Amino acid sequence: MIDVSFVLAAAVLGTVVALALARWLLGAPRRRWRRIGLAAGAMLVVSAVAAWRISKATAFQLIGDPVVRVETAQPVVALTFDDGPSESDGPQVLDVLRREAIHATFFVVGSELARHRALGRDLVAAGHELGNHSYTHPRMLGRSLDVMRREIEQTDDEIRRAGGRGPILFRPPNGKRLVALPWLLRAMDRRAVLWDVAPDSTDPDVAADAIVAQVLADVRPGSIILLHVMARSRATSRAALPGVIHGLKQRGFRFVTVRELLAIGAS
Repeated sequence: MIDVSFVLAAAVLGTVVALALARWLLGAPRRRWRRIGLAAGAMLVVSAVAAWRISKATAFQLIGDPVVRVETAQPVVALTFDDGPSESDGPQVLDVLRREAIHATFFVVGSELARHRALGRDLVAAGHELGNHSYTHPRMLGRSLDVMRREIEQTDDEIRRAGGRGPILFRPPNGKRLVALPWLLRAMDRRAVLWDVAPDSTDPDVAADAIVAQVLADVRPGSIILLHVMARSRATSRAALPGVIHGLKQRGFRFVTVRELLAIGAS
């Protein structure tokens, strides 16, 4: 099975061939042919834009239901971090979480976890959850099922080596998925875990105080918060982390892992 990008390419070729045959068989006048061609081109553009927008949507998925947040009245949130783990920045993040006595979910890249297994073990030993963020962080659009399955399973193996136990949650790189990846996840009895609060995703240079303000403005009970604190270029995200935690604690929120949040939602 191949993803929608290949289906669209096949549709383009099929449309061109079909129109050429129609012109040859029906002897359509040139003006009519141009109109048909323009209409077909417009439809293809609209389809491509729609597919691109769907791939970026957090709350909508063509197959299956992604986890964006959990419906609950309890004042709980899940703090999640994408990418890494990074030896240069991971210990700093781990120290903040240890001082605040909270647990988070780290959606790790398998190849990075393989390079920094000791840090991965430290995260697990401290009570944090390791989630799967693929092995090489590729865009999953246009990938074969075999490639996507390998990306997921190799990362699962690394998480197990780091001491991860229980079901392993999966978050697509950049949150992108269309048809093939959701289909594969359903076949593997898994769901895409996304987010409903992402203050540093659109602008990597956003100021720390702006990150804190956006989290406090957007968060709700059951929210899944995404921060990028494992990249050297995201110093403002790391600087914002204590303020995010303090602000949410002052509002009475309790921090849980995503797996714990899902259990609360199911109870």
